[in-house]
Amino acid sequence: MQLSSQTKGICFLIFSAFSFAWMNAFVRLAGDLPFIQKSFFRNFIALLVALIMLLKERQPLRCDKKSGSALLLRAVMGTVGIFCNFYAIDRLPISDASMLNKMSPFFSVLLAWLLLKERISWKQIGIILGAFLGSLLIIQPTFSNTSLFASCIGLLGGFGAGFAYTMVRYLGTRHIPKSWIIFFFSAFSCLVTLPWLLFHYEPMCASQFFALIGAGLAAAGGQFGVTNAYFYAAPKDISVYDYTQIIFAAFLGFFLFDQIPDKYSILGYTIIIGMAILMFLYHKREGK
Repeated sequence: MQLSSQTKGICFLIFSAFSFAWMNAFVRLAGDLPFIQKSFFRNFIALLVALIMLLKERQPLRCDKKSGSALLLRAVMGTVGIFCNFYAIDRLPISDASMLNKMSPFFSVLLAWLLLKERISWKQIGIILGAFLGSLLIIQPTFSNTSLFASCIGLLGGFGAGFAYTMVRYLGTRHIPKSWIIFFFSAFSCLVTLPWLLFHYEPMCASQFFALIGAGLAAAGGQFGVTNAYFYAAPKDISVYDYTQIIFAAFLGFFLFDQIPDKYSILGYTIIIGMAILMFLYHKREGK
């Protein structure tokens, strides 16, 4: 049976969500290592996997000049997203950190309007504002909230990821090879973190080392999943399925770390997922 492009995109996105949930769990299992050191190992493993894919596909290590700025923007904002996400994971329940990172599809819609000139309606703006209100319930912006800064950094990570995914979609329309996009991003992130790592490297025990290897492998799976997903379908058509990561993250947080989200976070999850479903139904109706 021949699957449609949208069905392929959905399958790849759910696989990506499962992989990224495990990545977050492995990052937490790595303990109190600096988040930049964790980021380096996460990206180095993905770099090796992408390089193997490039060699297997016999892709040249270059792209056309017109796509260079989009590749660089994808790499810069993706790196910002990873730094912020890892910082939040170390300080918040992984389901909260994952949920804040999953504001990225809403940012993608806004950025696609601003950067790619895709149409946006007042209904979509209302849905995005609803999702932002849901994120405020998770962040709980009061001075008594000791996790306020980490929550804001987590939300910034969602913006970085949303910007990066918008660039992935643009690069997909220009037929840039998927493995090359992942390789460029991973190589850029490794180069950015390498100077810090050389001067501030923290020794690791065996369990921390293998946890970071697991994070890198899971991240590679997540990267290939999300890159393939947005090659096959536009974010507005499939992004709702990315929220399955919250379900995976909640289970992993409970069974691995005994984490139970508070009532405000659960309400925030419900609102954001509800807004994601509304966005999905809106695009379905518009498509018809």
